[in-house]
Amino acid sequence: MPPPPDSLMARLLDGPMAPGRLAWIGLRPARRAPVHAVEVATLAPGQGLDGDRWKGAITGGRQVTLLAAAHLAAIGAFLGRAPLPPEVLRRNLVIEGVNLLALKGRRFRIGDALLEYSGECHPCSRMEEVLGPGGYNAVRGHGGITARVIEGGAIRLGDAVARVE
Repeated sequence: MPPPPDSLMARLLDGPMAPGRLAWIGLRPARRAPVHAVEVATLAPGQGLDGDRWKGAITGGRQVTLLAAAHLAAIGAFLGRAPLPPEVLRRNLVIEGVNLLALKGRRFRIGDALLEYSGECHPCSRMEEVLGPGGYNAVRGHGGITARVIEGGAIRLGDAVARVE
C-alpha cells in the first residue's frame, strides 16, 4: 500500500532521481540457449524484446527483465568471485547508475520505449546449476526487476534510463 500522498515518505519516494544508462542488452533466442549481447533492440508493447524467446502475455508483468550493474559485483562477491558477466543471470537489460527499486510503481523511459515497473525478478532454481552451490541465495534480493512495455520502440546501449514524472 502506498504512503499517503502528503506524507514525508511519499515526498521522499517522489524525490529527484538521476537518470541511469543502458549498459547491456541480452536476447535469449530459445529456452536454455546462450544469451546473445546486442547493441540495439526493439521493445514491443505488451510483449517484450523482439528476438527474445520470452513473449509475455499482453497483460503480464514479466515482459522484460532489468538488472542493476552494481548487483553483478555483489552477486559475484557473495560467491567469492569477481563481478559476474551479465549473460549468466539471463536478464534482458543491465542498467548503470539507478537503484531499480526506485522505479517501483512507476513508469520509465529507455530510448524510445516506455516501460512500467511490474515486480521484482526473483532467482530461479537454475541459479544453482549456473552459478554452483549457493547461487540461488547469492541472487536473492539482487535479481533486478520486471517491467511491462507500454510504448514500444528502439533501445540502444548508452540510452538514458529515466523515471517519468
